[in-house]
Amino acid sequence: MDLRRWHYFAVLAEEMHFTRAAARLFVSQPSLSQQIRAFEADLGVALLDRSGPRFALTEAGRVAAAEAWELLDRLDRARGVITATGRGDTGRLRIAYTRSAPGPRAGDLVAAYRAAHPDVELALETGWTSLNLARLAAGEIDAGFVRPPVTAPGIEVAVVGTEEVLIALPSGHGLARRRGRLRRTWIAAEPVVFWPRENGPGQYDAISGQVWPGGLPPIVREEPEDEQLMRAVAEGAGIAAVPEHRARALRRRGLVLRRLADPVPRIELGLAWRAGSVSPVVRAFVDLAHGA
Repeated sequence: MDLRRWHYFAVLAEEMHFTRAAARLFVSQPSLSQQIRAFEADLGVALLDRSGPRFALTEAGRVAAAEAWELLDRLDRARGVITATGRGDTGRLRIAYTRSAPGPRAGDLVAAYRAAHPDVELALETGWTSLNLARLAAGEIDAGFVRPPVTAPGIEVAVVGTEEVLIALPSGHGLARRRGRLRRTWIAAEPVVFWPRENGPGQYDAISGQVWPGGLPPIVREEPEDEQLMRAVAEGAGIAAVPEHRARALRRRGLVLRRLADPVPRIELGLAWRAGSVSPVVRAFVDLAHGA
């Protein structure tokens, strides 16, 4: 059936006057009358009682008017939902943070996206770089924060921030009492607490290459997460190199944080997503990250 005729009849039922309805619809009165008769023929029933000096709605006409208003409202809602989906203003977006970067940069991006797209449902979780990349490849998340460099096939990465790497020392360590920045030669032979390289090979190599350019000293202890790593340092197991925001968030009694001398070690934070065609909600988040 012609949806235009539903629209014409809905307007006529509101105005109850052919001339006013035709003016609202920007059509001539004879054309409107013709369309209403065609609508009645489509339905096979009379919608108007034309026996008096002014027409009235039949019982079928009253039902048709109510159905027309509901149908047109539903079409308007459908149009709005479809348009919003196409713009990335509605839907669901699954994002994974990385444990090493719960600081303001990733949080600010997610908050900005939430403010710009309040009707998109966000599903947020936390992993580490290698896990986030694996879940991206499996389609279990739509975007993930990672520590570049990343060489995973089929994955694109945009750098969204950088931060300094600090050295965590046991508070009783001799270097903890020194003022100013530490020289690399002072820590070149110190025992190190680190996390497993497979958790994030790019970040592991970026940190170790900048902090210990002559090669890593003995790793005396591996811890799966930064919380346990900082605890190990506080217990005196060794020293550790930790991203600044994470280090300050997990700072505890028994350790101190020190900066390294130039060149200052820095690592990047990246946003990763699957290469190729992406949904509008993912594209909107990626565009926001590119513009940040």
